[in-house]
Amino acid sequence: MRFSILAPLSTLALTATPVAAEPEQPSKPITQREVDAVDVATTPITDLNIRKDEIPQLLISAQSSPYDLTGLGRCSQLAAKIGEFDAVLGDDIDLPHTPGQRVSAGRVAQSVVGSLMPFRGIVREISGANDQRRRVQLAIEAGLARRAFLKGIGQERGCRYPARAATREAWDQRVAEIEATKKDRKDSDPAKKVSG
Repeated sequence: MRFSILAPLSTLALTATPVAAEPEQPSKPITQREVDAVDVATTPITDLNIRKDEIPQLLISAQSSPYDLTGLGRCSQLAAKIGEFDAVLGDDIDLPHTPGQRVSAGRVAQSVVGSLMPFRGIVREISGANDQRRRVQLAIEAGLARRAFLKGIGQERGCRYPARAATREAWDQRVAEIEATKKDRKDSDPAKKVSG
């Protein structure tokens, strides 16, 4: 019985290893990534902990020294560091967000593929995939805390946004950007255009 489950999983792992070895360069912040076809196809090797979500070095550093202010004596230095966190984590909660899609085709497909693996939860625990998911989540939380700390330091020092909490002007500017993006998407959607 044990051999009948492990043999297909081992074969899958061995054939999928070259795909897992390719490093990914995230184009979106780690908190805003959508499930794509590669994620769906590699669900089994992710469950076996062969393919792992990499934790950005910035978040690893935030875990090890969340309150370090070395090299952050000026507002411009704080703003630059906060900008690095924004690039990795996405906008902070002090700015308006566009509502994300809770259910997407990629998430549904990944769920279906994952459901095909017998004893998936147990496999993920034994392989360490759940531990890796928890490590990524802890790193994200450390990054969020570090960014908030740096913004608090910037606010205390009287720095301008983005080295402090967002001002009303920054909020209004972000709302305008979101509205412009929505309008551009609507204007470029061929299904919405009326042929005449």
